[in-house]
Amino acid sequence: MLSNERAGTRSDVVLYATDTMADWEYSYVTAGLAMAAEQGAESFRLRVLADGQSEVTTKGRLRLRADADLGEVDPEDVALLVLPGADTWSDGHEKVLDLARVLLERHTPVAGICGATYGLARAGLLDDRAHTSNAPDFLVPSGYAGAARYRDERVVEDGDVITAPATAPVDFGAAVFRRLELFPPATIDAWYGLYTTGERRWFDALVGRSTA
Repeated sequence: MLSNERAGTRSDVVLYATDTMADWEYSYVTAGLAMAAEQGAESFRLRVLADGQSEVTTKGRLRLRADADLGEVDPEDVALLVLPGADTWSDGHEKVLDLARVLLERHTPVAGICGATYGLARAGLLDDRAHTSNAPDFLVPSGYAGAARYRDERVVEDGDVITAPATAPVDFGAAVFRRLELFPPATIDAWYGLYTTGERRWFDALVGRSTA
């Protein structure tokens, strides 16, 4: 695990909260952070930050309360930024995209899924990085210059940017876990195997049971 000591002061995993954020796209990440904490391991703190809103309404019509405003975040404290998909990434979101730019300049990872990849493209943050999204033509209207770097894959990590389509939240979660070193590699492999295949052998591996 990448302990807070190894990460220096960068102990916060920031989840950007915005109206219509897609519940299923970030839930594996937040559940994984909670699981690590429940296991008693030194872990990262989840911080839910919004832009001028104390509460947002998710795509599933759940009301999610923000911990603080984006204006209060110190990039020094951030270990990773999670940008979920939403219906509103075609414009706006400048404050969080500016934060993403600052974090990437500091070599702090940014993970975007579904519509958030459009925001990253619009901000020019995918121009020089391999990436994926919902489809190549999904990103074209953003006017970005990175179309030649598009990869038709379930998750792509290039440098400090992780991208995924809406249909790959498990792959997205696993990539975040690996980047944070939240669990040992074998545990992440077992977790991924379980949630992509449902096979009992992966459950046994995840909980440490012998199948002999």
